[in-house]
Amino acid sequence: MDQGSDLHVGLIQTELIWENPDSNLEMFTAKLNQLPEKTDLAVLPEMFTTGFSMHPEKLAEPPRGKTHQWMQKMASDRDMALTGSLIIKDHHNYYNRLYVVLPDGSYKQYDKRHLFRMGEENKHYTAGQNKILFTLKGWNILPLICYDLRFPVWSRNRGDYDALLYVANWPEPRRHVWQALLVARALENQAYVVGLNRIGEDGQGLSYAGDSMVVHPKGHIISETQPHTRSEETVTLSADDLTRFREKFPVGKDADDFVII
Repeated sequence: MDQGSDLHVGLIQTELIWENPDSNLEMFTAKLNQLPEKTDLAVLPEMFTTGFSMHPEKLAEPPRGKTHQWMQKMASDRDMALTGSLIIKDHHNYYNRLYVVLPDGSYKQYDKRHLFRMGEENKHYTAGQNKILFTLKGWNILPLICYDLRFPVWSRNRGDYDALLYVANWPEPRRHVWQALLVARALENQAYVVGLNRIGEDGQGLSYAGDSMVVHPKGHIISETQPHTRSEETVTLSADDLTRFREKFPVGKDADDFVII
């Protein structure tokens, strides 16, 4: 991480229009244009073009399809990185795939590792096998998706990232779990944690409170949106705060080693 190079992260908390990619892209175009010019990275929810749908056969896009091209255009036009997940069909498999698109058009992709079996996501999608890291303004960032939050080994910081990012469709009945685990991940990994969740009700009758937040590496919440409320805000992550804290309290030097099999 570059000393003194703060990162400005834009969070867009909103309802999603059920299984309607065109309308969702139109909505997010307007919302992205409302973010401050200083925004370095804009974060959209999980499956932001459809909601958390179990109908990939009718909604999936090909790799680098319409939404991917839209993300590249928005990133270029606004000179900021953009991330969120959508439904992709790739080599006859369906994925809940997160894209990170940079202003120059380059991108990385992550396929959700932990599929939410209680919602039968595991019956419709293929699990990813590999994490990705991307670098922005000298910050190393690990992006993950929703249910991944429950699995601390998958998000364990081995000294390789400065911020942890979750995009989600996390239902309201388990909102306390979402809030508690975001704080836990910040504390145990000595990293900023950004959690972006949707609001509203989906086509399956599930309600979402949002509760999007940014958590400081010391565990205190530096930004939290109002539940059930549309919000577009940009939050600053302090590089100096993170560096000083890690130097003063280097927990990672005493961490246990392990291998994911």
